[in-house]
Amino acid sequence: MERIFIVEDEPRLREELGSVLEKNGYECILAEQFEQITEDIVKAAPDLVLLDLGLPVYDGFYICRKLRQVSEVPVIVVTSSDSDMDELMSLNLGADDFITKPYNIHILLAHIAAVLVRSHGRKGSLMMTHKGLTLDIGKSRAVHKEQSVDLTKNELGILRCLMEHKGTIVSRDELIQELWEMEEFVEDSTLTVNINRLRKKLADVGISDYLTTKRGQGYMV
Repeated sequence: MERIFIVEDEPRLREELGSVLEKNGYECILAEQFEQITEDIVKAAPDLVLLDLGLPVYDGFYICRKLRQVSEVPVIVVTSSDSDMDELMSLNLGADDFITKPYNIHILLAHIAAVLVRSHGRKGSLMMTHKGLTLDIGKSRAVHKEQSVDLTKNELGILRCLMEHKGTIVSRDELIQELWEMEEFVEDSTLTVNINRLRKKLADVGISDYLTTKRGQGYMV
């Protein structure tokens, strides 16, 4: 189920939109505080963001610009502004689409579906974000704030698997199976070496405690 982060400061519109989207098969995250909205979006790692322009604290242009510095999550600007300049600025700042309120909900749903298809099918640009770290799968690198580090195939596989199961423990056997398929031909120490190298690289970009060891159980992020 795709997760949509709704950034809308008008409570009634926010709740109504969330309800409609959930009835159409999406999981919704509703922003209620806006002081750290960019960080909240990155932490939630949604599949798509619906972003209003007229917001408290920071406007939608600022949020879109800051978001694009750390994430490639698809963004659809949904606003009451019908200004061509606002649409142009939104797209130039990295928004994937622009829809004017009031909108027909069926048209909005069609735009959401189209952007998700384009995003997931965009070769070489698949991103995963969790706890401030973005994994650029297409370029095999990890990005934190303005720093990035290249990953080996195994390091990429480990981090991708852990981020796909974020918040839950992944056993060593599961990781070995994921990376090398035939686990009986891989020494257990091989995984340890790759984990240690990955930890060092993450520390190099400013995250020293991202990957947690659960003794006797496995690893998690």
